[in-house]
Amino acid sequence: MLRSRAAYGKKVVLTFYRNRNELKVNLKFVSSKDHRVKRILLRSGKSPYDVVGVEEALHRDVIATNSGNLIFSDAAHKILETPGTEVVSNGMPSDVSAAARINEEYDAFVVPLANAFRPSFESALKRMTRLISKLNIPVVVLGVGAQTGVSYNPDRLKRMEPTVREFCAAVLERSASIGVRGEFTEQYLKDMGFKDVEVIGCPSLFMYGERLPVHKKALELTPQSRIAINGSHSAVRAQGLDRIITRTHERYPNLCFVGQNISDARQLHWRDLSDPNAAVTAIPTHPDHPMFREDKVRVYVDPVTWIDDLRSFDFSFGSRIHGNIAALLAGTPATVLCGDSRTLELCRYFGIPHRRLDRAVKDPESADPAKLYAEADFGGLVGGHQERFERFTGFLDRNGLENTFTHGDGGAAFEKRMRTLTFPAAIRPWNDTDVASLTSRFGWLHSRIDELSLDNARLERELARAGARTAKATAAQLPGSVYRRARRAVGRPIRRALGSGG
Repeated sequence: MLRSRAAYGKKVVLTFYRNRNELKVNLKFVSSKDHRVKRILLRSGKSPYDVVGVEEALHRDVIATNSGNLIFSDAAHKILETPGTEVVSNGMPSDVSAAARINEEYDAFVVPLANAFRPSFESALKRMTRLISKLNIPVVVLGVGAQTGVSYNPDRLKRMEPTVREFCAAVLERSASIGVRGEFTEQYLKDMGFKDVEVIGCPSLFMYGERLPVHKKALELTPQSRIAINGSHSAVRAQGLDRIITRTHERYPNLCFVGQNISDARQLHWRDLSDPNAAVTAIPTHPDHPMFREDKVRVYVDPVTWIDDLRSFDFSFGSRIHGNIAALLAGTPATVLCGDSRTLELCRYFGIPHRRLDRAVKDPESADPAKLYAEADFGGLVGGHQERFERFTGFLDRNGLENTFTHGDGGAAFEKRMRTLTFPAAIRPWNDTDVASLTSRFGWLHSRIDELSLDNARLERELARAGARTAKATAAQLPGSVYRRARRAVGRPIRRALGSGG
C-alpha cells in the first residue's frame, strides 16, 4: 500500500511504503520556491571559505575547542555543496530562539558529530535536542558516536540514556535514519530500541570522494624520517602517552607534535596557561616541554594547511583520530593508538591501522614509529574505501541530500575556490622576541582594546538611556509619592488662602 503526505511545512515530502509488516519511507526535498537554490544549514564552527587570522580564531574559538571538528565539518561542506545547493555554517550555536528563522530560511539542518554521546557533552546535546524539536525541516546526523572505553562497556553512559533517547527520537522524526560512526554506537542505539541506524563512519574520510591514495613512501623509517605525533591531554595525564612521546622524541630528531585543543593553540601563541589543561606539563604544547622550546610543535586552525603540511611527513601516529585522518587525507601513512571506543570503532570500520593505547604504553618499544610503520597494512583502508563511500552516499540519498560526487563536479569548484584563499600558517611555539612577532600579537591586542572601548562607550550610553526611561516610568507609576502627597496637602490651603484674599 502506498501513501503520501506533506510534512515539515512545504519543504519536504515523505512517501511511506508499506510492504508486508514493514513501513519504509523515502524523503525528498520540495522547495517552497522552485526557482531558488536549496539551502542547507550545517553545524560547524566556520565555513571552510572563512579566512580568520590566528588571534581572532583563538579569541572566537572557531575550532569549537578541537580543530579535529573542522576536518569533518569541512568535508561535509564540500560533499553537500552542489550546483543546486548552498551550504551555510551555523557557527555551532543551538539557540532555540533561532528555530523559526531556520525553518523559514533553510531546507535542511545537517549535523556532523563526533563523540556526542558522552557525559561531558550532555548539556550541549540537550540544547541541540530542544532546537531540533522546534524544527519542521529535515535534520540529518552524520557520524555520531558514543564514547566509552575500548572494552565497549556502555555502563558509564547509563545516566545520560534519557538524553540520548530524546535526541535520537527528535532526529528520527525528521529523517529516514541516523548515521553513526561504527559498530559500538550502532549496537548502543539498537539496544535502546532504535532500528533506523546506519554505520557510515565519519564524513572526513570522504573529503576526496572514492579516492583515498595512501601509500608508504619509504621501505622503512629511519631516525631521520619526518614523523608527526599527536595526543590529547587525557591520554597523557591518565593513559601514559607521555612515555611514548618522550621515547620517540629521544630517537627521532625530526619529530613534530601536532596539538588540537584550543588550549594547545593558546599556549603556543600566547603562552596562556589559564586553562586547566595547563596542569599537564608532560604534553609538548606546554611551554615547559623540551619540544616546545625546540619549535617541534604545531596547531592548525584550518584543515587545508594541516593536510598540506602533513604531505611532507613520512608517518603519523598517536591517540588523535582526526589528527591521523588528516595524515591519511594527505596520503601519509598513519597508525592510531586507540584509548577509547570512539577511536576504536572508527578504525575498525575504515580499516585504519591501530593499536590499543593501554597495551602500547605497557610496552613502549612496540609503539616505536619504525615498528608501527612496518606493521601497518593499508589494504583494507584503501581497498574497501569505494564500498564505504557508496554506503555513505546511499545514506545521503535516503535522507534527501545530494552530494557533489554524484550530483555535482566532484568538488572541483570547491577546491578551486580554496586555492584562491590564503590561510594562516600553523601556529608555532612563541619562543622568539623579534619585532615582527611582537607587532603581530600586540597589534591585535591594541585593536581589541579599541573595540572594547567603543563597545563600553556604547553600553554606557544605552545604560544611561535605559536608566532615564526607567526613572521616568517609575515616577509616573507612583501616584502616592511623597512629593505628590505633599503638593496636594500644602497646595490646597494655599490656594484657598490666596482665593480669600487673606
